Amino acid sequence: MLKLGYKASAEQFGPRELLEFSVLAEEVGFDSVWVSDHFQPWRHHGGHAPSSLVWLGALVERTSRVTLGTSVATPTFRYHPSVVAQAMATLAVLSRERIILGVGTGESLNEVPATGMRWPKFKERIGRLRESVELMKRLWTEERVSFEGQYYRTECATIYDRPSNPVPIYIAAAGPSASKLAGEIADGFITTSGKAPELYSDTLLPNVALGLETSGRGMEGLERMIEMKVSFDSDREKALNDTRHWAALALSAEEKMGVKDPLEMEKRADALPAERAASRWIVSTDPDEHIERIAPYIELGFRHLVFHAPGPDQDRFLRMYAKEVLPRLRRQFG
Repeated sequence: MLKLGYKASAEQFGPRELLEFSVLAEEVGFDSVWVSDHFQPWRHHGGHAPSSLVWLGALVERTSRVTLGTSVATPTFRYHPSVVAQAMATLAVLSRERIILGVGTGESLNEVPATGMRWPKFKERIGRLRESVELMKRLWTEERVSFEGQYYRTECATIYDRPSNPVPIYIAAAGPSASKLAGEIADGFITTSGKAPELYSDTLLPNVALGLETSGRGMEGLERMIEMKVSFDSDREKALNDTRHWAALALSAEEKMGVKDPLEMEKRADALPAERAASRWIVSTDPDEHIERIAPYIELGFRHLVFHAPGPDQDRFLRMYAKEVLPRLRRQFG
């Protein structure tokens, strides 16, 4: 069954606004709500960065049906994995097991300012992620966990309030190594839309499959989720201009490398022309065009689509998309 979610953009909205948008998402028919986890946003001026773990606690009590998740948190630097495991276990109990932990290897923009740490190479970051997932799974299923890894240690650690089932873990990836790791040890795989088609077909998904094969699991053992960048409005010029707030997404990895200051990220993003700022987004006033451009991702095997809209009027987007796009997707793809 196709799942259709809403991305709660904690970089763009304060906690109260974001909460009301997410409650509305459930009301109008979205299946899930996923919140980003940032210590600092992409932009300094007009940016926000509420605590995702605290915020999810509020959303749990305001909703009853939707799946809730982080997309994504980093349980390796400013958070110790034991603390994340405890927080997610509490959220799972409060939500009656509607919670999912989406994780990734992290960004210097979030971790360096919060801790003053030295930003490590990718090999260490993915090693820490693998180890943190192992530790969190043990904490959700065992008692008195004494763990001694390369990066983390616990001594007779117990999480006393746990859900009946371990919290599902989804791993986010933009390259082959993290994709393979998702296939090996995760319950789900997360990526984002708007990049070169061959990245998904030739790199990400084949490495997910390789990871599944390595772990001895079938393809059905892992959910494939993608954040869809969509700008939908009856006014095309407005839909195009709304993407300006998120121009940083169009910066290349090299252009963003090592940037840890939102002011610097904002400066680089604002220097981009409007057409490039919109390059990651499906920008259209036509619901059928949205369906046509979303379809290739579904055909690749993504069955959980989480829609990220760039504009300030999220209420308008949620109502319009729920009325004009979501029913068509469900009719066509199940």
